[in-house]
Amino acid sequence: MSATDPAAASRRSSPARIWGFVAGVVFWGGFNTALELTNTEKFCTSCHEMHDNVFAELKSTIHFTNRSGVRASCPDCHVPHKWTDKIARKMQASKEVWGHLFGTIDTREKFVDHRLELALHEWARFKANDSLECRNCHSTESMDITKQSPRASVAHQRFLFTAEKTCIDCHKGIAHQLPDMRGVPGWQ
Repeated sequence: MSATDPAAASRRSSPARIWGFVAGVVFWGGFNTALELTNTEKFCTSCHEMHDNVFAELKSTIHFTNRSGVRASCPDCHVPHKWTDKIARKMQASKEVWGHLFGTIDTREKFVDHRLELALHEWARFKANDSLECRNCHSTESMDITKQSPRASVAHQRFLFTAEKTCIDCHKGIAHQLPDMRGVPGWQ
């Protein structure tokens, strides 16, 4: 058997291929498991900045407690469901982890001071993805505008159904307190 024998080379590389495949499966499984563990309300509220500020606010909204019993958790509104979009969002969210680690928002006062900046980033993300996370639960196809208030019905028909605006344009502060909105363009 010579060193240039293709069959021998193939036999020698088979264990490497198998180990490579196994390592890939283990890596992928570990990565996806970690991704899903960070995609829970328990994880999101594990730091006091989120638990004591935005999660506490969420508890008093219709997205937390309502007559239907359907409740939105942090990832429902802040993490896209599609895997590639989820990865991109998780990478963006790593800045929030830095904020926690370096104490940028570790007190209520610091959080309030940065609240408008944080909100503007999130609103821009919702605007850019056409309020995708809202639409995971609230579809225009399933809206019964006859059961909405006249004002909401007109606004949805005029702006949402025509794609002139998206959910976040009108529903800022729906699940969390608004920051000081002075100086925000378009805010009345």
